[in-house]
Amino acid sequence: MIGSNGDNASRIRRLAWGGAAALILLPLLALKLADPLAWHIADLPFALLMVAAVGIAFEFALRVPPRWAYRAGAAAAFGTAFLLVWGNLAVGFAGPESNPINIIFFAVPLIALAGSALAHFRASGIATALAAAAVAQVAAGIIAILEGYFTGPLTISFAGLWLASALLFRRSAAQGTAAA
Repeated sequence: MIGSNGDNASRIRRLAWGGAAALILLPLLALKLADPLAWHIADLPFALLMVAAVGIAFEFALRVPPRWAYRAGAAAAFGTAFLLVWGNLAVGFAGPESNPINIIFFAVPLIALAGSALAHFRASGIATALAAAAVAQVAAGIIAILEGYFTGPLTISFAGLWLASALLFRRSAAQGTAAA
């Protein structure tokens, strides 16, 4: 093992906040360089809020027992939720971002969050909540397809990310049981 657990957490923390800073710089660069993206200065506070929310959530995840699977699962879940919300707001999954069908996709991270909270953020409960989010992602994709919008690749990709995160939390729960 390289360094103490505190050293590893510190490295992870620096890497995560460095990534957050880079994500904030991307919209600033888009304002300067890429006019077709139609970024406006009014978009920046929302971008900052989203990145900060993920960063703060990850900070909380770093304060739980030092199981790599829990932390990796948290990073995967936060990243998946972030990409889903940001992508849906930016371009929409089903047609333009103003299409009402896109609202369904916002329910998916809410299901993950509500289920995790109901499970008191225990790894086994979070795994179940994230599996439910994967099912909800597929259901949202099917609804979009029935309404005439092809979301197959996005649906499969995001459902896979939710399931990967769920598996990491399942592993963390098993690690916790083995340690007890």
